[in-house]
Amino acid sequence: MNAPSTVWQGTGRRIHMQEVGLRDGLQMEKTFVPTEDKIALCNALSSAGLSKIEVTSFTSPTAIPALKDAEIVMREIMRRPGTVYTALVPNLRGAERAIESRTDELNLVMSVSATHNLANLRMTQEQSFAALSQVVALAQGANVAVNVSLSCVFGCPMEGDVPEADVFGWVQRFVDLGVRGITLCDTTGMAYPTQVHRITVAARARWPGVEFTLHFHNTRGMGLANVLAAIDAGADRFDASLGGLGGCPYAPGASGNVCSEEIVHALDCMGYDTGVDLAQLVAAAQQLPALIGHDIPSQIAKAGPRLALHPVPADFEAIRQRALAR
Repeated sequence: MNAPSTVWQGTGRRIHMQEVGLRDGLQMEKTFVPTEDKIALCNALSSAGLSKIEVTSFTSPTAIPALKDAEIVMREIMRRPGTVYTALVPNLRGAERAIESRTDELNLVMSVSATHNLANLRMTQEQSFAALSQVVALAQGANVAVNVSLSCVFGCPMEGDVPEADVFGWVQRFVDLGVRGITLCDTTGMAYPTQVHRITVAARARWPGVEFTLHFHNTRGMGLANVLAAIDAGADRFDASLGGLGGCPYAPGASGNVCSEEIVHALDCMGYDTGVDLAQLVAAAQQLPALIGHDIPSQIAKAGPRLALHPVPADFEAIRQRALAR
């Protein structure tokens, strides 16, 4: 008989929330968010107590004009002790720019799906690995931490399921390079809870010294369920996006990443310690529509937390008296 799950009792267990909205969310937006607003938003997220914030991406300004101000943003944010400030870097030049801008950690990306890697990054997997190996060596020489985000771990929108042997083969190759941070990414929201549990258990058992992060999208409405499945499997680090911003060009019509304030709210209700001030996080999310020019998916930003109570009707006493007079 299987042991009963303990996921339903947080009992103060620490869960590290890692914000990706400033990069993964804003890069999908058509409206350019002014540099000073990005800095203010990052500072608000720092104040809220996020464990890690992916501040920007040091990619070509031509490729991603929404993040063309990467250097200025990274240099001018306020840095909260205990928060890691990371950035996505695609190549050596991006890594050099990030290091010069005092980035705490470089986040590198490739796909465990050969088709997705070629379609998304315009390189074969071996070409990606060779390029990222150079970035890892540069970062190690500069004493800067490295995290590798592996896309399509839970399914490829063009190939379907990716064999777990392929997933773990790529994890091992980066571990062999000395990488100690690996993110298992559900790039297009294809993950489901039993799959998430199985892969998370297997990865943690095989590489106990690796700091694994889980990165889910809410494309098919299973984001929170997948987070809970991963927690039940022992995971304690999760990417999420303020307001639920984000998406993927290979999942047309898809919603974005799991929503930071929704996940924090759920985990707080269950007794977990996220280290995050939910009120501050919600206040930051509520600024987004004015910045990006449209509504956001977040339900918590609209409805508030479960104990955001409302006043009784103005004629409540009259209602009471009529009820008692019956």
